[in-house]
Amino acid sequence: MGFIEDAVAFFAGWIWGIPLLILLMGGGLFFMVYARFSPFLYFKHAIQVLAGKYHEEDKEGQISHYEALSTALAATVGMGNISGVAVAITMGGPGAIFWMWVSAFFGIATKFFTCTLAVMYRGKDSDGEVRGGPMYVITEGLGKKWKPLAVFFCIFALIGALPIFQANQLTAALNEVLAPSIGYDVASSFTFLGIDIPYASAVIGVILTVLVSSVIFGGIKRIAKVASKMVPSMVVLYFILVVYILIQNLAGIPEIFASILEEAFNGNAILGGGVGAIIVTGAKRAAFSNEAGIGTAPMVHGDSKTDEPVREGLVAMLGPAIDTLLVCTLTALVILSTGVYKPYIGDGNIAGISLTLEAFNAAIPGYGAYFLGLCILVFAVSSLLSYSYYGVKCVSFMLGAKNGNLYNYLYIGTIIIGAVTSLGFVVNLIDSSFALMAIPTMISAILLAPKAWKAAQDYFARLKAGEFDN
Repeated sequence: MGFIEDAVAFFAGWIWGIPLLILLMGGGLFFMVYARFSPFLYFKHAIQVLAGKYHEEDKEGQISHYEALSTALAATVGMGNISGVAVAITMGGPGAIFWMWVSAFFGIATKFFTCTLAVMYRGKDSDGEVRGGPMYVITEGLGKKWKPLAVFFCIFALIGALPIFQANQLTAALNEVLAPSIGYDVASSFTFLGIDIPYASAVIGVILTVLVSSVIFGGIKRIAKVASKMVPSMVVLYFILVVYILIQNLAGIPEIFASILEEAFNGNAILGGGVGAIIVTGAKRAAFSNEAGIGTAPMVHGDSKTDEPVREGLVAMLGPAIDTLLVCTLTALVILSTGVYKPYIGDGNIAGISLTLEAFNAAIPGYGAYFLGLCILVFAVSSLLSYSYYGVKCVSFMLGAKNGNLYNYLYIGTIIIGAVTSLGFVVNLIDSSFALMAIPTMISAILLAPKAWKAAQDYFARLKAGEFDN
C-alpha cells in the first residue's frame, strides 16, 4: 500500500503542474475576457431563473433549474468547502485562500460556458433519454471522431466520482465528535490483507453504504429531490454558526484578510516553499470545491428542463460564487480567526475535517463540534448521493443506459474503503482524477466557446427586448 500511495502522490504532484494551471485558470480567464465579463451582469436574472420564474415543465430534460443547481451544489458545498479549506490551509497556508478566490472568479466564467454547452449539445442515451455532459459536448459538438476524448473523460470520471473523500472525512468527523460522548475506542482495529482497519471506521462505512444505497438506485430524480431539500437548510445553519463565531472575533477579521493577501505572494507558510506551490494548492482545492472546468456540473445541469442553454449556464455560474466565494471563505475565516491551524504549518502533515472541528470547538466550546457535525453529516451524505450519478452517466455513455447502474455497486463498495483509508492517499487520488477530467472538458469548451458566446449574445438581446416577460 505504501508504494501505491507514493506513486499516486507523485502523479498528483506532477499532473498539477504549469500546463494544467494554464488550462484551468488560463481557460477561465479566456472565457471571462472572451465574454467581455457579460455573465457577471446577469446574476439577478440567474437568481430569477433559479427561483422558477422561467421554468417550463414541458421542455426536454429531467429536473428543474433549482434541482440541477442543488444537485451540483450537493456535490461541492460540504466536504470540499469544510474539509477542503482545512487541507488548503495546512498545505499552503492562509495565502492558498486568495488563490481559491481567484480560481472561483475564473470558475464562474468557466461554469457559464461549460454548462451552456452541456445543454446546447445534449445527446441521447441508448434508452432515448436526453442527456448532457462533457462526453456529449465532445461527440455532439466536435463530432464523432472526437469520441476517444469523450471516453477518456468518462474513464477518469469513474474514479473522480468515487465517494472516498466524503466517506473518509465524514468518518473522521463522526469518530472525533462521537467518541468522547459515548466512549467508544476509535483506535481498536483488525487486520485485513495486511492493513490495520479501525473497527469504528468500518462500522460507519457500512452504515453509510446502507443509507446511500437506499437513494442512489432511484436515479437522478430521486437524488435531486433529496438534495434540493437537504442542502439549503444546512447552508443556512452553517452560515448562522459561522456568523456567530465571526461576530466574536470581529476586530481580528481585517488582520485575517491582510494575512491571506500577504501570504498569497510571499510563500513563507507553504509546505515545500514558493508562491507557485501556493497557487497550485489554491487551484487544486478550488477545483475540488467548485469543480469548475472539471466536468461534473455539466453532467447534471445538462439534464435540466429547458431549451435555453444560456439560461442554464447562468444558473450554473452561481455555483462557484456560493460554494467557494461564500462557504469556503466563511470556513477559512473561522479556522484563521481561532488560530488552530498554526501548529500544522510546516510539519509535513495534511489536516482535514479534524482541523475545522477543532476550530469550531475553540469558538463554541462544548457545542461547536456537535453543530458542525450535523452540518457535516448532511453535506457529506448529500455529496455521496450526487457523485454517484456522475459515474452512472459515464458508464451509460460507454456501455449503454441499461448498464449504468452497475457503477453504483462499485460506488457503494468504495464507501467502506474511503472510510478506512488515509486522507493523503484519498486527496491525491481524487486530485489526479480531476486533473485528467479537466483536460477533455476544457479543450472541448474552449474549441466550442464561439458557439456558446453567439448563443449568449442572442439570449441577452432577447432578454433586453422583453421577449421573456410574462
